[in-house]
Amino acid sequence: MTSALFESFDAFPLVLSLKVATLATLLALAAGMGLGWLFARKPFPGSGVIEALFMLPLVLPPTVIGYGILLAAGRRSPLGQWLYESFGYTLIFNWHGAVVASALVALPLVLKSAGAAFAGVDRTLEAAASTLGQSRWSVFLRVTLPLAWPGILAGTLLAFARAMGEFGASLMVAGSIPNRTQTLSMAIYDAAQAGQDELAMLLVLIASAISVAILLACNRYLSFR
Repeated sequence: MTSALFESFDAFPLVLSLKVATLATLLALAAGMGLGWLFARKPFPGSGVIEALFMLPLVLPPTVIGYGILLAAGRRSPLGQWLYESFGYTLIFNWHGAVVASALVALPLVLKSAGAAFAGVDRTLEAAASTLGQSRWSVFLRVTLPLAWPGILAGTLLAFARAMGEFGASLMVAGSIPNRTQTLSMAIYDAAQAGQDELAMLLVLIASAISVAILLACNRYLSFR
C-alpha cells in the first residue's frame, strides 16, 4: 500500500462505526440484561415465544431487520410521521438509524448470555443476603449482578463486535452517505464497488484487527475469571 493511501485515508467511517457500535451496545446491554433476568427468573406463560421473537435478529437476514425498522419508523409510518411533524426528525438516512439497527442485531447476543448468567447464579447466596436485611435491589447489585457479570460481559463484547460489523440493516435504514452515515463496513463495500482495492483491503485489515482484539479480550477475561 502506498504512503499516499494512508495520507488520504478518511477516518470518518471508523470513528462513526465506533460511535454507533458503542451506543448500540449500551442499548443492547440495558435491554438484554432486563430481558435476560426476566426470562431466567420470572418465566410466565408464553415467555418462551416472546424470547424467541427477541432472538429472531440472530437468524433473520439483516435486510429483514432493516425493512422492519422502515415499516415501524419510516416517514410513512405513524411513528415516523409524528416524529417528523412534531420535531422535524427522521430516523431514516440518519446515523441514529444505524444505532437502532445495530442494537437490534446485537441484542440476542446479550440477551442469551445474560439469561444464562442469571440462571447460573446460586440462589442460596441471594437468600443468605436477604436474611441479612438486604433489600431485593441491594441483593441484585451486590450479589446477583457481580456473579452474573462475567457471562454478561462476554455477551456484551460479542455484541460490540457484531455492531461494528453490521451492514445490511444499517444500509437499508441509514444508507451509505459519505461523512454522514457511512460506517466502516459500508466504506469497505463502496471501495470494493469502486475498484479501490487497496483502500478496501486497508479498511478490511482495520475492521479485522478491531474484531480480533475484542475476541481476544473476551477470551482472556473469561479465562482469567
